[in-house]
Amino acid sequence: MSELSPPPDVDPLKCVEPEPTDPRPGRAPVVVSIVLLVATTGAAWWVWRQLPADARVPMHWNAAGEIDGYGSRASLFLLPGTILLLTLLFAGLPYIEPRRGNLLRSSRAYGALWIAVVAFLALIHGASLAAALGRPAPMDKLATGGVGAVFLILGNYLGKVRSNYFFGVRTPWTLSSELSWNKTHRLAGRLFVVLGMATMIAALAGPSGLPLTIGWLISLGAATLIPVVYSYFVWRSDPHKAGAG
Repeated sequence: MSELSPPPDVDPLKCVEPEPTDPRPGRAPVVVSIVLLVATTGAAWWVWRQLPADARVPMHWNAAGEIDGYGSRASLFLLPGTILLLTLLFAGLPYIEPRRGNLLRSSRAYGALWIAVVAFLALIHGASLAAALGRPAPMDKLATGGVGAVFLILGNYLGKVRSNYFFGVRTPWTLSSELSWNKTHRLAGRLFVVLGMATMIAALAGPSGLPLTIGWLISLGAATLIPVVYSYFVWRSDPHKAGAG
């Protein structure tokens, strides 16, 4: 018997990787989200009790990191509410994803983005609570650096994301060509890593205020547009794309 032949009692069809049936992306993102939700809600409640009923709570910062918008004490619970909604969204998307198997095989990347986003919101929430107590932080640099960290984390995982309709660089060309999807996401991952690192460095040592915001928006536009254009040209050269032939 050839060494390459399966044993006689093994069904060759069962050697194929089974389609995942459990739509849950993993426990870690859920646990982290619950912990951060409880922590941010509890902290908001504690600060709410420290402030007078007519207190004005900082709610918005301009590009220079200056407070230019206020809300009532109830606004202290805005970010915990956002974390709750995003947790429900991240947890629910795998149940309605048409390419569920691919999304589940991308669970590490999906979970990393999930954790990074809720952790970023928790960080901003902490700075907002500090500002409400009269201890403002450099929100412009904090927010910019946090966004950079999210892009850095996402970029490290993006090249491993499988084709799906909710997560990744979803263009008509990546969704109809596995070659375009894979090559585009490897390129986008590298660009996002560079963008994330540059954003974090700029937040710490670069210009602040409007120049930082404009520079970041230009960089984001380039990191987003280049993969989209690239996906089209890869799609054109793929003989196995959907509808080819």
